[in-house]
Amino acid sequence: MTTPAEQTMPTPDTSVFDGITADADAIVARYPVGRQRSALLPMLHLVQSVEGYVSAAGIKFCAERLGLTEANVTAVVTFYSMYKRQPCGEYLVSVCTNTLCGMLGGDEIHEALKRHLRIDDNETTADGRISIEHAECLAACDYAPVVTVNYEFFDQQTPDSAVELVRALEAGDLPMPTRGAPPCTFRQIERQLAGFPDERPDALAGGGSGGEPTFAGLRLAESHGMADTDGDRLGGGGGDAASGHEQAGKRVPPTPQSGDREETTRVTSEEPPQGGVARKAAEHRDDAEQGMRADRGGEDD
Repeated sequence: MTTPAEQTMPTPDTSVFDGITADADAIVARYPVGRQRSALLPMLHLVQSVEGYVSAAGIKFCAERLGLTEANVTAVVTFYSMYKRQPCGEYLVSVCTNTLCGMLGGDEIHEALKRHLRIDDNETTADGRISIEHAECLAACDYAPVVTVNYEFFDQQTPDSAVELVRALEAGDLPMPTRGAPPCTFRQIERQLAGFPDERPDALAGGGSGGEPTFAGLRLAESHGMADTDGDRLGGGGGDAASGHEQAGKRVPPTPQSGDREETTRVTSEEPPQGGVARKAAEHRDDAEQGMRADRGGEDD
């Protein structure tokens, strides 16, 4: 029996998604038979690529394609912050305000952008061009404080530089990110997050990934004797920690921070460290080997 409220509630019209049914089927086909519900996350991104958010119609579309209830889909949509419940602007500006970014100015950047745009958090400008949100973490602590535009990184920002970035977006002059692909619209990035390629001719025009700040932690770890002692994980061919880390660093492509250099600066000392965690690991290894020999009655001696 339906309630009066349910009787008057309009049925969401999913016809807006008629153009992506083949794409939805392609997403489902990535998963084993019987595991179709695993396609929900990318399918929600696909829905956002059409409407710019997850509407009631988007929830119904996903539920029907995957054999789920609308309640199932709604539970997922409301759990993850990347799924928007109201139309998102053409450019989503995310400001990290988590611990390190916050200490280095993330909160001030967030406030400066809200003042400039005259909107609050999770709101969109009247022209539909820019939305702003604070993010708990953007996984770029080495470049803090960071701002992203449709999930592309703009590193080591200040309130002034972030406002200039937004002014450029307002003027339609899209700046290149510090690293990564040139910015695209929110709907375009949502299609990529659904697992479809970026077909823009300049999609590969951006910079690389790793840079000097990324290796600062490694240098600090080595100075305290905390490096990988065998070098296998980073070097790929055994040898000491110094040569292993050096070879790993050489494989990192040039970045905007490194300029025209063909390889990064060496990130390791001349000699593998002998103290700290490395020494303790060796001591534990020796103790374990001695214990094993004792258990076998000294047969290896």
